[in-house]
Amino acid sequence: MAQPHYKGLFKKALLQFVSEPDPVLAMLEWVAGQMMLIEAEAKVGAEKGRHAKDRRTYFSGKRVRRMDTRLGTIYLYVPKLRKGGYVPFFVTERKRSELALATLVQEAFVNGVSTRKIERLAHAMGIENISASQVSEFNKELDSQVEDFKARPLAEEYPFLWIDAHYDKVRIGDRVMTLALMIAHGVSSSGTREILAVEPMYDESEDSWRQFFRLLKKRGLKRVCLCISDAHAGIQAAVKKELLGSSWQRCKVHFMRTRFSSTASRKSIPKRSRRRTCQSERCGRSGAGAG
Repeated sequence: MAQPHYKGLFKKALLQFVSEPDPVLAMLEWVAGQMMLIEAEAKVGAEKGRHAKDRRTYFSGKRVRRMDTRLGTIYLYVPKLRKGGYVPFFVTERKRSELALATLVQEAFVNGVSTRKIERLAHAMGIENISASQVSEFNKELDSQVEDFKARPLAEEYPFLWIDAHYDKVRIGDRVMTLALMIAHGVSSSGTREILAVEPMYDESEDSWRQFFRLLKKRGLKRVCLCISDAHAGIQAAVKKELLGSSWQRCKVHFMRTRFSSTASRKSIPKRSRRRTCQSERCGRSGAGAG
């Protein structure tokens, strides 16, 4: 019984792939070449090297095109046609893979990996054309995404608003500074919770919080029923002046965290020292009362 033609073809290709440094990448390159040949012949209307009455155009050599994939870099020999031109379908569809690769680069950059280290990582993965400058170009898209997030319109009413700030290092120009990152979580009238804003400020003061609330109102926020935060005096003052008609409540998580930390610190003090501290506090209170 004669062996099917495709089995012989795969057997020949298999023997070729075994000797390659990266067999999987070599298989991908071979499959891409076969798909391009089939697609180009369908567009021409005849197989390469054969005469046909229904032929629409002719083959005219090949052009080399580099293609970066998540498996590594491959080089495609794309058939050229005299009329109409030809672009492989998977070259246009590969934008999804490029998007995944760009997302990977951006995530690494956000997590603190330098552009040089990302370049070395890409080369280790077999991707040749990602340089430190291209990593920077990828990350420029993050700036536009951040601006779109910061400028998006808000709903007029958020019944509940959680606000907090934490300090982190932020690059401003050529300097790295520690800034207060002010964050607002809101719950909409439908019960959906979302992050409304993340704004860096030089300090966590009443003026900074007032400016933060003004930015929220500029984007459409008008009414907040309950504002929840820690016991920062600047937040309370800013809520009274900028979010008129809103109630303020201390966050229970911050309250319990403060209580537990103070309890733990008291437990770490020896009993003798604690007794002396309590006696000095009593003396101070009695002296202040007598004064």
